[in-house]
Amino acid sequence: MEPEEEPGGAAVREVYEEAGVKGKLGRLLGIFENQDRKHRTYVYVLTVTEILEDWEDSVNIGRKREWFKVEDAIKVLQCHKPVHAEYLEKLKLGCSPSNGNATVPSLPDTSTLFVTAAQTSGLPSSVR
Repeated sequence: MEPEEEPGGAAVREVYEEAGVKGKLGRLLGIFENQDRKHRTYVYVLTVTEILEDWEDSVNIGRKREWFKVEDAIKVLQCHKPVHAEYLEKLKLGCSPSNGNATVPSLPDTSTLFVTAAQTSGLPSSVR
């Protein structure tokens, strides 16, 4: 997140910059804290309204975009970003993250969910 930026605004900006997607930010699905890395991650629903063919990261660094069903995303993330896989597993199961600091709604097994996350560094001292 940029200084003075709200988590939802950061999520919309990041998905545009990194995936070339514009959309309407939906509900907050959960907030996950990683005490070891001192990060807080906000996970949102984003209703896609526009998919750009070329965007900054695709042109500058060759970034690719790919869509997954939740189950498939979890499998891919388990290999490359296991913490992010845990976020989706917890969202799918409808249980709270292990630290108990978030309430997460349950999702139907058949849902296709596209999410973006905004991450903050340096948790406030009251959270550490």
